[in-house]
Formats: sequence, structure tokens, C-alpha cells
Amino acid sequence: MLRDPRRGCDHLEVLLSLLYRLVRSLLGLLAVLVRSDLSKDVELLVLRHENQVLRRQIGGRPRLDHADRLWLAALSRLVHRQQWAGVFRVTPATILRWHRKLVARKWTYTDRRRPGRPGTRRQVKTLIVRMARENPAWGHRRIQGELARLGYVIAASTVWEILHVAGIKPAPRRAGPTWRQFLAAQAQAIIACDFLVVETVLLKRLYVLVFIEHGTRRLHLAGVTAHPTGAWAVQQARNLTMDLCDRIGTLRLIIHDRDPLFTAAFAEVFRAEGMRIIRTMPRTPRMNAVCERVIGTLRRELLDRILILGERHLTRVLREYLIHYNGHRPHQARQQRPPDTEAQHTRGPAELTDLRSIQREAVVTGMISEYHHAA
Repeated sequence: MLRDPRRGCDHLEVLLSLLYRLVRSLLGLLAVLVRSDLSKDVELLVLRHENQVLRRQIGGRPRLDHADRLWLAALSRLVHRQQWAGVFRVTPATILRWHRKLVARKWTYTDRRRPGRPGTRRQVKTLIVRMARENPAWGHRRIQGELARLGYVIAASTVWEILHVAGIKPAPRRAGPTWRQFLAAQAQAIIACDFLVVETVLLKRLYVLVFIEHGTRRLHLAGVTAHPTGAWAVQQARNLTMDLCDRIGTLRLIIHDRDPLFTAAFAEVFRAEGMRIIRTMPRTPRMNAVCERVIGTLRRELLDRILILGERHLTRVLREYLIHYNGHRPHQARQQRPPDTEAQHTRGPAELTDLRSIQREAVVTGMISEYHHAA
């Protein structure tokens, strides 16, 4: 087996550097020996004081390299062992440990070692983690089999180790889908609702009942009131089922929190349409994440930027925003299409030759901008 010539050059440079520093230190020691005792005592006091100042400044032990350790180990042979603690800032155990390392280094044939088994490529590790997260029921052997089908031969123990390092638990402990996976799988059959609370300019509290369809992200503003009751919520539910018309038949689940306004009569309106009721757990907003998100959008894009005068004003502003939200606002979950748009015409960047063809329209009392191509 051929050796790398550069490795030999590196070892030679390290050896020459170490030898050079030792020779310099040895010459310095000889110069000290020929000097008078008084001169050496004075220099020793100066060096000790300087050492104390430097230690206070660095706030800890100095960092020594191999040459420093070798030199201190050699000087320790000239000092009686009982005096080591006063002369050296290192303990006897430290000096002995340095010596053991030098001996171990002497008998370590690192240049004779052969390369071991090559490591797993980063792309394969990423693929393993991706498969585990996309398939909660898959264990490490199932992932190993899928990799083999793709042409990547890897040991099952290696797959297990990669998942362990990534913090992914064994399959039986992560077999259940996350709420995000569950909601995404059932999106076309889910509608969710929640109450939005708005404070007017005179600090009067208004309540808005909001519904949103998960599959299309279509938003429904059922009603606005200052005095919500269970009967009022039931009536808004009935109005919604009539507005949905045929689409109500595609919905199978409704999600809401444990607000006491969502009474048994409210649930019965949707059960009569063949829907199941899912009540979220306490303090678990992720179970109703889509509705929580749209309420946050209403606040950020509209309500935090305008003063509401009263119930009629809030109703008018929300209805204007509803037209913008369902008819124009793009949604990431729908590939940047609005809820009421099934197909969206796309244009290439080369088609935009005149910026004057893009016109802005201010909607919702001028708070929201919409852009259109000129007719």
C-alpha cells in the first residue's frame, strides 16, 4: 500500500518545530545557570508576579501545547517531588498523564491504519429521515427494505442509528399520525368554527362566529353580536347549512372548541346533516389550527389596522374582506389560488413587458390592495 508523501512531510515539520523549541529552551536554561544567584532570584520574583497577573487576566489555566508539556516534564526531573506544587501550576498527576500520552503516541501507528467502512452518504441519511417522518408506521427494517428497492443497500442497524441520532422514536411509539397529517388527510370533509372577539373604539366587545372549510379554505362569517347565546349560535349554524346548499353533503366532520356557546342543540344541527362533532382538548389550539390561523389573518390584515365603531361597522368591513379573501387572496394550501378559483391562469415572466398593465385596486376601505391586469 502506497503512503501519502504529504503525511510524512507534515510529521517531519512537527518534529523539527518541536526540536527547535526544545533547543531554544535548553539554551535559555544554560544562560540562567551561568548567572549570579541574586540576578536569578530577582528574575524569578518578577516572573512569578507576571505569571500571577496573567492568570488573573485570562481567568483560568493557560493552554499548553505539546512542546510546553514536554519541556515542563523534563524540568520536573530537576525539582524534588515535594516541591512540584509550589513550582509547577500543574499537579503531579497531570505531568504523569502527559508522559503516558507521549508513550501511547509513540506506539500508535496511525499511518499504518487502513480505511474502514465508508460512512453513509448525507443524501441517504436525509432520505431515511424523510421516509420515517412521512410514514409514521414504518420501522427501521421497513425503511431498509424500501431503500433496497430503490437500489441503496444499507444495514438495518445503520438505519436505526440514523433515526436515533435524528431524534425519531421507534415506529410503535410514533404510529399515530400527527394532527397536521390527520387534518390534511381529511381536509375535504372538514369544516371548523370558532369565535373571534373584537373590541370597538369605545371598548365594547363584539363576537363574530367564523366558519372555514378545510379543503377549499373558503371562509364564512356567520354573524356578529354583542350578546352571544346558545340559541343565537344555533341559528347561525342553521343559516350556514342553508348557505352551503349541496356542499354540505361533502362535509363529514366539524371541529370546534369547548366553548359553552356550542351547545348540544348546536351539535344537533350538524348531526342532522350526517356530520360528526370533534371537540378539541383543553389548551390544544393545534387541533383547530386552520380556524385559529384564519382568525390570526383577520387580525393582522384587517382588525389590527382599523378602529371599529360598532356592530354595523364591523359587519360591513368583514363582509368586504370576505369577498377579498374568498375571491382574490392567494392561499399556500391551494397552490396560491383563492378559495373560489379552481384554475388560475399563469403567465411567464417574459409576458410582463409593461408595468402599466398591472393596476392596483384598493378594497376593504382602502386597507387591502388587489392587483389586476388592465383590460
